[in-house]
Amino acid sequence: MPTGQAGDGGPGWRGVRACHPGRSRFGGGCRIGPDRPLFEIARVYLDELMLLDLQLDARPDRSAERARTLVDAGAAGLFTFEGPHDVMLPLAAVAGRVDADLMTNVAIAMPRSPMHLAHAAWDLQLMSGGRFRLGLGSQIRPHIEKRYGATWSAPAARMREIVLAVRTILHAWQDGAPLDFRGEHTRHTLMPSTFVPGPNPYGPPPVLLGALGPLMTRTAAEVADGLLVMPFHSHRHFRERTLPAVAEGMKQAGRTEFPIYPQVIVAMGRSAEELAAASTGVRGLLAFYSSTPAYRPVLEVEGWEQLQPELNALSKTGNIMTMFDRISDHMVDTLAVRGTPQDCAAEILRRFGDFADRVCCYFPGYDPPAEQIAALAAALHR
Repeated sequence: MPTGQAGDGGPGWRGVRACHPGRSRFGGGCRIGPDRPLFEIARVYLDELMLLDLQLDARPDRSAERARTLVDAGAAGLFTFEGPHDVMLPLAAVAGRVDADLMTNVAIAMPRSPMHLAHAAWDLQLMSGGRFRLGLGSQIRPHIEKRYGATWSAPAARMREIVLAVRTILHAWQDGAPLDFRGEHTRHTLMPSTFVPGPNPYGPPPVLLGALGPLMTRTAAEVADGLLVMPFHSHRHFRERTLPAVAEGMKQAGRTEFPIYPQVIVAMGRSAEELAAASTGVRGLLAFYSSTPAYRPVLEVEGWEQLQPELNALSKTGNIMTMFDRISDHMVDTLAVRGTPQDCAAEILRRFGDFADRVCCYFPGYDPPAEQIAALAAALHR
């Protein structure tokens, strides 16, 4: 089972930084050196830029047009999430048709077989010319059981097994080794040659894991090819909770580098009216996250933990506007990023500039003008 260093992103990969001498296509790397405290993670600067990844927020039959718009505005990468449409199909619709890296962010893993995930990832890696990352995530129990009709189990242990199984399958195809993965929840020991796609000319795609809590974050740093930092977080939570957990996982796995991909909720505008509209959308998303017990640790770090049960109760009565009102300006500025494109870029670089070389940005409930997206991308290039 593959548990060693994070994999190479393949010849088409556009990441430009790594934490070791020489260039890596994977991007986002970090390193704990033997002479550093365990919690201190540093990146070697090879280029002074941060790449911008944006959500491909269109249904599959309109994805190509939307992708071109986002890439023309400055997006270096596009990602999908498990929403109203399949998470893979929009990426298949644009793979090879736009100059962008592609990623699922995230595909919900528990309801899917690791074999299905591996096949989809292999094909998207091929179609994109080596520019695909498979981002996986768990879900809360009601969604797994009641929406997907799948079996729930301890999420960190289950995700560890899924990530390792997918990587084992991909590497068996790539290297021609016999398939032999035996886990508690899934077993993969049969792979007749008829079903082997053969080596991918771009190499196996990286398998990333989304995480918020310390156990899942440690799991990601142990077995995945990178960490997707959940968009609901604060600067303090990232520094005080996420990074120490990453360091623990890296130490457990004997790793010296591990890519981190931060995600940010953004309220962006130039005028007071634009900022007010963007802030309303952001408040809605923050209220939703804040009402969910799984995200309470972020609120605890900032001293707002008492808000979670209150918002949860309001969500069950449908009192949405009151939920919005409970998200203060201070919370918006702490849990999201707000301001002009230049202000937003400066805050993103302050939070993550020493740990990552690309960032995923969300614009919930509003669509910023292409000019502002371009300005954000340019400002992130410093």
